[in-house]
Amino acid sequence: MERGPVLPDSLVLEIFLCLSHDAVLTAGLTCRQWLAVSRDEFLWRDLFYSYYRIPRYVPRHPAAVSWYREFRRLFDCIPCVEVQTLREHTDQVLHLAFSHRGHRFSSCSKDCTVKLWDTEQPDGNLSLVHSSSMREFNWGYTQFSQFNADDSLLLVSGVYLGPHHSSSGEIAVISLENYTLLSRVRNKPYDVFGCWLNETHLISGNLHWIGQMTSCSVLWLNKAFQDVESENVNVVKRLFKIQNINASTIRTVMVAHCRRHDNPDLVLDYEAQSQAQRQKGPQRPHQPLLFDLGTSGSEEDDEEAADDESQREARAQGCTAARAPQSTISNREHVIQSRKNIGPRDLAIETHVAKMMGRTHTKAPDCSFKEQPESGEEDKTYLLFTTGSLTYSPHQIGIKRIKPDQMTTSGPVLGEERSSEEFFDSLDHVIDIHGHIIGMGLSPDHRYLYVNSRAWPAGCVISDPMSPPPIAEEIDLHVIDLKNLREERRSLRAHRAFTPNDECFFIFLDVSRDFVASGAEDKHGYIWDRHYNICLARLAHDDVVNSVAFSPSDQELLLSASDDSTIKVWRSPRMDRLAQAPGRPPRPRSLLSSWLSHKNSTSASSVNGKPRVRLENTLSGWERGEESQT
Repeated sequence: MERGPVLPDSLVLEIFLCLSHDAVLTAGLTCRQWLAVSRDEFLWRDLFYSYYRIPRYVPRHPAAVSWYREFRRLFDCIPCVEVQTLREHTDQVLHLAFSHRGHRFSSCSKDCTVKLWDTEQPDGNLSLVHSSSMREFNWGYTQFSQFNADDSLLLVSGVYLGPHHSSSGEIAVISLENYTLLSRVRNKPYDVFGCWLNETHLISGNLHWIGQMTSCSVLWLNKAFQDVESENVNVVKRLFKIQNINASTIRTVMVAHCRRHDNPDLVLDYEAQSQAQRQKGPQRPHQPLLFDLGTSGSEEDDEEAADDESQREARAQGCTAARAPQSTISNREHVIQSRKNIGPRDLAIETHVAKMMGRTHTKAPDCSFKEQPESGEEDKTYLLFTTGSLTYSPHQIGIKRIKPDQMTTSGPVLGEERSSEEFFDSLDHVIDIHGHIIGMGLSPDHRYLYVNSRAWPAGCVISDPMSPPPIAEEIDLHVIDLKNLREERRSLRAHRAFTPNDECFFIFLDVSRDFVASGAEDKHGYIWDRHYNICLARLAHDDVVNSVAFSPSDQELLLSASDDSTIKVWRSPRMDRLAQAPGRPPRPRSLLSSWLSHKNSTSASSVNGKPRVRLENTLSGWERGEESQT
């Protein structure tokens, strides 16, 4: 039988340019000629930009080998398929954290437990291996956890059970060898959370009110456990003592080990900064405003005794914990109670005195802070935290360098000696977000800081620290380059929140090599591509999504935690399909077999606002096309 005339490749290409990507893949299965044309780079470049709605001036990711494979990466490698739902918690799940190896993760909840889960069980399922209740220590709930660098210890942060105005919390350290409790550390306010500095030392906070709207935040370095050497070496040392004005406090501490960034995991320079940003000019150096009143050791003991008494009263009355917003509530109520007995004129005088004292009684910032490490020099370590200067709501990122001699608790308990003229430590750098900060996360290489915030209206003026501007429902996800200490690109946006200023709570985000994910109050988690700045998927829950976490060993595995008391496990379509394919040999990572029993479990997800339609046909087209080529 004679073959009919063959259409020229150029005409086939013109036809394919009018089709959708899944239609192109299906047509490519017709014959070898059409298959070859269906892999044309010009074709897939056009499909890529049109489908994902990416501006055409944005270049392809430098690690991509072709437009076709880049399209498939964003379509097929996003963890948007729900493969398992964990229901062991009995109340809102607030936070998730993976171990550095990715073999375990922890979860914190309003049921006052911290649970440990194993991702390497023989049957491949993610399963519960240990649960610790913290109620015996008078905790109201657990709120945050973090593995140390070698995954041998777990830091767990919680909130004391107490009256509504209490802002006290505690940090516990649990051994992952035998699940014993090694130490407990006071943490105030509780949304300092706490974090590891290195394998054996953690950072906690304390807060002392030294005026009606002026306070002092003290950040402490604590040894995680006591050993034989503890008889001769301190187990605690003061790192920094920083004054807060206008009812603000330091919260949400985290440590960034900033290397020289010779090989950053994100390319941000594909688009020049906007002309407006270029014309802003240099920022004025930050000048902290300090009110030198001091706090004696006896006063601190009195505060702790008062907290203990309030906790005993709460326990006797059978108080239960509801969803607690960030401790702006407790700090705000402290100020409100104080302001009943003091007039506006006296408050203005206090603020004025704080500004005057701040000019003369603060240590100078580190002059070498912005200098890049020279070859052979140790990498710099920064302490990052949220703070403020205009109002009680956190609207600034504070940065303080931790020097090598501050990495251990050896030396004076109160840190390096200081003169009476240098009562407080200054901040090395401050970045103003111009909105209420509700979440922060570091990229895997610690170069980029991602910040969730709800913006204030443009041009707003704050005249009363207790009346911050209204905040937007849209959540902006800012990207800050810690190498040059400036915000890069435009903010990512898709997720939403609805609570007002005085009820905001923390929404945890996480960053992998290629993606960034965040929870939201609109009952969804969200995933963006870090290079293209596009939203790739929405992950559905039945209530607020509080936390998300990528596996550090496999970014195609994502967990999400919600107020619906569940933890959902999400995998990419590619990995889910591989797990379900018959006759395949066992995968090295036993986790994949857990998806064999979840063939029909998929989420209501979308790509850049578009439904992921005809997914199975598209993916099978990719597979059959590659088999035909081989």
